[in-house]
Order: sequence, then structure tokens, then C-alpha cells
Amino acid sequence: MTAKHSRPTSPHLQVYKLPLTGLISISHRITGVLLSVGLLLVVTLFCAISQGADSYAAMQSVFNVWLVKLIYWGFIYALFFHLCHGVRHLFWDIGGGFAPDKLNWYAKIELAVAFALTLATWIFI
Repeated sequence: MTAKHSRPTSPHLQVYKLPLTGLISISHRITGVLLSVGLLLVVTLFCAISQGADSYAAMQSVFNVWLVKLIYWGFIYALFFHLCHGVRHLFWDIGGGFAPDKLNWYAKIELAVAFALTLATWIFI
């Protein structure tokens, strides 16, 4: 019975801190799912365009709501984040970028580039 108490225990979730690369990996999966769901909005937009000017005007009024605009820009950021992480995976596929001291650096670059691409899109639109 004493053997039961001498086993090591797993760290509790409040003690364990997920590394940045782990958070990026989870975020990549989440953005992949959200991008799939967001494509329904794109299909809805195409359907509205195909239905004529009145239907398109109604869709435009929905897209002018600030919350929908926020979701739209979140979709664009998720798209660029997913793209940047995919490029990072291409570098991993050729065997680069696995140095432990560089993993967090590359993750931060990935986040910054995704943000910069989103900002550039906002400026040019």
C-alpha cells in the first residue's frame, strides 16, 4: 500500500506551462477548423452575389456591422497565421529550424509576419 503513495504524480495544469511552440501548434489546428467554418461565410457571399443586387445589398448591410467586421479581420489573420505556420512546416520538412534555442524565435517571427500581412491587407484594402 505504500507503493501507491511513492509514485510520481503528473504536474497539475496550474503548475504546467505549455511552451510557445505548443500554443502555436494548438492555434494552428484551431485556425484550420475556424477557416473551414469561415468559408461558409465566403460561400454565403458568393450566393448573395449570384442572387442579384438586392440580395448583395442585404449581405453588405450585414457585413457593415462592427462585430462581423471584427470576425472578418480575425478570419484574415487566421488565414495568414495558418499560411505562415504551413511555411514553417515546409522548413521543418527539409530538416531546418529544429534548434532548441531557435524554436521560440521562429514562432515569434511567425506571429509577427502573420500580423504584418494582416496589417498590410488592411492598409491596401
